Amino acid sequence: MTDLTRLTATEIAGLVASGETSAVEVTRAHLARIAAVDDRVNAFLHVDTEGALAAAGAVDARRAAGEELGPLAGVPVAVKDVLTTKGVPTTVGSKILEGWRPPYDSTIVQRLRAAGTVMLGKTNMDEFAMGSSTEYSAYGATHNPWDLDRIPGGSGGGSSAALAAYEAPLAIGSDTGGSIRQPAAVTGTVGAKPTYGGTSRYGLVAFSSSLDTPGPCARTVLDAALLHAVIGGHDPRDSTSIPAPVPDVVAAAKLGASGDLTGVKLGVVTEFSGDGGEPGVQAAFREAVETLTKMGAEIVEVSCPHFRYALPAYYLIAPSECSSNLARFDGVRFGLRVGDDGNRSLEEVMSLTREAGFGPEVKRRIMIGTYALSSGYYDAYYGQAQKVRTLITRDFTSAFEQVDALISPTTPFVAFPIGSRTSDPYQMYLADLYTIPTNLYGGPGISVPCGLSEGLPVGLQIMAPTMADDRMYRVAAALESAVGTLTPPAL
Repeated sequence: MTDLTRLTATEIAGLVASGETSAVEVTRAHLARIAAVDDRVNAFLHVDTEGALAAAGAVDARRAAGEELGPLAGVPVAVKDVLTTKGVPTTVGSKILEGWRPPYDSTIVQRLRAAGTVMLGKTNMDEFAMGSSTEYSAYGATHNPWDLDRIPGGSGGGSSAALAAYEAPLAIGSDTGGSIRQPAAVTGTVGAKPTYGGTSRYGLVAFSSSLDTPGPCARTVLDAALLHAVIGGHDPRDSTSIPAPVPDVVAAAKLGASGDLTGVKLGVVTEFSGDGGEPGVQAAFREAVETLTKMGAEIVEVSCPHFRYALPAYYLIAPSECSSNLARFDGVRFGLRVGDDGNRSLEEVMSLTREAGFGPEVKRRIMIGTYALSSGYYDAYYGQAQKVRTLITRDFTSAFEQVDALISPTTPFVAFPIGSRTSDPYQMYLADLYTIPTNLYGGPGISVPCGLSEGLPVGLQIMAPTMADDRMYRVAAALESAVGTLTPPAL
């Protein structure tokens, strides 16, 4: 009998549409898988068993009635707990929102429901999406299915771990500095950050408003493209949403799967292809570049000199925006409230609530951001960081005048042991060294498996111009056709 949890989203949708299996059967199989392994993985913060089975039943009823189903109807999906879900807990990995059940769905979730996907539940994450390892969740660390003693990346480690553990065939993440791509790289899965504004932020609990980008996570490039097509597109409720159609990412993925990259010119980012990364990561990347060359791609080196300043610029811009966004969590309107005994002032209640509700990494970034925005320091820190952001954007603009897309390793190292970097924030931040420039620029990026180093997955990153998301899918699918998908050791 076929193990439904091992199938791709495309395969599941085909079986449901043909009536060879039902959406309910598929959902039950994935719920059983979660029950069997998630006590070791901790990918999910909340499993919505009743809601998932009801949604699956509705898909089966539509098929029985002869309705034409969408390309992902009946396919289970896991949603990062940063997106609001009506009546379903949304915690953002924080105690300050423990037990909060939003009164509305985010646009992403609305589109998932409309497409007939089946939401299994909400996945674990670093608190308020601030982290690179999913160790900063207030609800315990998530474990990498490749090695349960290692991190699954962050901040969206729950979504990537759910995919690698075969608990879900599709997942949603959000990417502020690499939080979709870096977890994908270290779990051997596929993760795409769309063009900023190409997916709606309505209902996404904000971390850094000029950087946050929801996006698709999957085990294959085609599945990621199909999910991207479902969730993307203009949303008038998001003032930063781009009023333009999603590029045809599905057609691009299918084209790339042929393995022919003739006429495609790719630039290896000089600053990310030398020293600094683990030797095994660099070796897997070089081998992947050779593979792309054999497929007909022209490979050249492209220097992006200001990329080296992306990390410090990001860690001024993102904390500054988070210090403003998180001011709404005050213990007054919703969420946790501490010390409200009738004898304390409102200011005391706010202070006690934030002390109890926010974790150490969130507090660290709020303090950095508040300082960077303070009188006398704004121009020296936040203002200068925005100037660096402009220079990085110019590097991308110049690069894309020479090549169709840029490539690099996704992250400098493979998954590291849990607990090994929590005492050194700088070493933790280095996990996003190669992914942050794309966020500062606003363009799309994708991570696709390109091999193993010491038995652990390595990802290759493809970066494309804004609103040219289809280019990265074509290259990613071509590489996948040669490398194949990666299968972790059995849990």
